[in-house]
Formats: sequence, structure tokens, C-alpha cells
Amino acid sequence: MTDKDMYYNKAKQQGYRARSAYKLQQLDETAGLLGDGNTVVDLGAAPGGWMQVAAEEVGPNGTVIGVDRQNISDLDDPESNVEYIRGDITEDWTRDEICSVVGGDDRPVDVVISDMAPNMSGEYDLDHARSVHLARQAFDVADELLTSGGDLAVKVFDGRDLTDLEDEIAEEFEYVRQVRPDASRDASSELYLVAKNYLTAPVRVGDELEVEITDTGDEGDGIAQVEGFTLFVPGGEAGETYTVVVDDVKPRFGFAEIVD
Repeated sequence: MTDKDMYYNKAKQQGYRARSAYKLQQLDETAGLLGDGNTVVDLGAAPGGWMQVAAEEVGPNGTVIGVDRQNISDLDDPESNVEYIRGDITEDWTRDEICSVVGGDDRPVDVVISDMAPNMSGEYDLDHARSVHLARQAFDVADELLTSGGDLAVKVFDGRDLTDLEDEIAEEFEYVRQVRPDASRDASSELYLVAKNYLTAPVRVGDELEVEITDTGDEGDGIAQVEGFTLFVPGGEAGETYTVVVDDVKPRFGFAEIVD
């Protein structure tokens, strides 16, 4: 039995709407994307296999918002807290509707997932470029909605524009990795960029700025505040002002070295 048949038959037996449900399960096992009580936005959600997996993982205290141009029939589980938006993610109206449903001003989304793929033309370079465009659309939604420390998983076809896309995403997250789930077909060029720990910090690695040390941490590092964001500065003395270079940024704090 081929992998395609195995996952197709398994999905039928276990009640999943698509074999792709196992891709999300494997991404979650690899990267720890979904958790109890999470709010998840699923882009390109039809027919609903990823929504089923996400709803199982976030539980009744979580919320899953499925978005697709096609209609998505309701999930069978009455305890699942699921919302449906029918629309094209490339259109402003759809993005506005997502923001309205999740309350975008408060950045309440923990995870954005996207299994979107372009209509295949048969020309690989064109299909790759279209997949990158869709992935950027998903990234834009994530950049607008994710809470600090949130995650993104987005499908893209391998190709020449992948590195640039990965670099763009990496600027807004603590790290990005490529994951190829076993449930993907052997001949497929698809992979998933999994970005962890969205950064809402006002600084990025490499930034040079002047800071005042206002306190001292438990480890003896100086503490500075930049627009409410905490920077630890080894060797910084309380009451002193230094020029520093940021060398590490986490979702809720960062580190900087004093410039000699």
C-alpha cells in the first residue's frame, strides 16, 4: 500500500475529512503548535481536515477560525468552538472579517496555520511563485493578528524564492524551520515553514541604541526599558546610560551588549 493510500484510508477510518489532517498532526508533534485553549486561524481551511485536528487540540476552551473561498460544512463535534469565514484571503474584506471575528486590536491569536496551495498550472516555476505569494498572504495575516510568542505554519513549494520568504518571516519570529511531514506525498515539492515565537518587541537583533539602566536583574545584568520592552544589559550599572547593540530578542525580553 502506498503512503497516499495509507493516509487516505486512515482518514476515512478515523473520520477526518482529508488525508492532510495527518500533516497538521505531524507538524504539531514536531513543533508544538497547538495547545489547550489556543485561538487558531486556519487559512485555506476547506474541506476542514486541519480544522478538525485544531479543534481537537485546543479543546472546548479554545477557538478555531476557518477561512476559505469554498463553503466549509460544520464540524460534527458540538463542543468545538469553531467559526467559519467564507472569503478570499487576498482580499481586504476577508482580512477585515478575520479581524472582526477574533478582535484584531488585541492581538488575540495564538497560531496561524495555512495549507493554501495555488491552482496548479503544470509550470513548476509559476506554481512555486504562486505558492510563495499565498504564503506571504498568510504571513501578513499572522503579522497582523498574532500575540507575542505566537506561531505560524504555512505551506509553500520548494524553489528559488523560498530563501527570501524564509528570511522575511524569520525577521518577525524567534526562529523558523522547514518541516516536511511524512504524510506529504513522496513526489511532492511541498514543505512547511514553521515559525515560532512571534516578536512584538520594538527592537531587533543588530539594532544600536542608547538606553538608561533603571534596575538590576537577579543575575546582576542591568535592565533597560525600550517602549515597555525589557532589555538585559550585562555589565550595565543602574543610573548609567549606554550605547548598546541588541544581540538576542525573545518574545518578552531581549539582550544587548554595551558598545565600547
